[in-house]
Amino acid sequence: MIEDYPKHLMEFERRFSSEAACRDYLARVRWPEGFRCPRCGHRRSWPIGNVRFQCANCDYQVSVTAGTIFHDSHKPLSLWFRAVWWITSQKTGASALGLQENLGLGSYRTAWTWLHKLRRAMVRPGRDRLSGRVEVDETYYGGHEDGALGCGAEKKTLIAVAVEERGSGLGRIRMRRIRDASAQSLQAFVTETVEPGSIVHTDGWTGYSGLESKGYRHEVTILEGRREPAAELLPRVHLVASLLIRWLMGLIRELSGVSIWTTTWTSSHSGLTAVRHGVAASYSSVFYNRRQVWTPFHIDRW
Repeated sequence: MIEDYPKHLMEFERRFSSEAACRDYLARVRWPEGFRCPRCGHRRSWPIGNVRFQCANCDYQVSVTAGTIFHDSHKPLSLWFRAVWWITSQKTGASALGLQENLGLGSYRTAWTWLHKLRRAMVRPGRDRLSGRVEVDETYYGGHEDGALGCGAEKKTLIAVAVEERGSGLGRIRMRRIRDASAQSLQAFVTETVEPGSIVHTDGWTGYSGLESKGYRHEVTILEGRREPAAELLPRVHLVASLLIRWLMGLIRELSGVSIWTTTWTSSHSGLTAVRHGVAASYSSVFYNRRQVWTPFHIDRW
């Protein structure tokens, strides 16, 4: 799979300013080793129109958009590519109205349809499980609850988070809403998202006890009594949780029309509560998000 993505807006505009450039990019993704006719296997072809190639041997024509969300669309590929860029660049979430306004789409329905197509493309059913060294934690999201910290929260939404470690950065990410912080819920999440044999790094919550019996190497970092904040001891899952909250805040702010400047984030079992003001986002995480959409034939999403 090609991992060759624009790093900033100027590079994006330079690389994808024409239909031919967008078509050729999709062709490189579809045929990383060069064109191969699906009918006769011949390696030579020439472009026909904006999205099709014709085999030089048997004259069979194939579209580079076949099997993608771009197929049969009457809109230019360059406009689709700009939609991908805009949606994955929004650290506070993207809305159909914002997409319509930024791309100059005449119809809100078109913007809504595109947004949901792209969101669905960011999740690949049956995707590979995480592997290697993986941080796992869970976080509650919701409004303030008097006297309720961590696992005592009853009205908040509990979200499990798993993040691959790639050096000091992030690899692939999985998130899921779960019923509770019990061993049954947490370990079901781990077994469904992490490959056996991997190192699973968690805090000392008892819900993770017994992962060794399921084929994992379990590394535990006890948070209680440590001088370092939890965000330093399990930095990747906390960063992802912060990005998720910022994304949700942006969506709520846009949907309600009310400015929301703070939210309460509760670490699910460490008993730590923090009020985030303009939660900082990591460009590498946003780029990871973008990277998944730029591979339309092999989406590997959270």
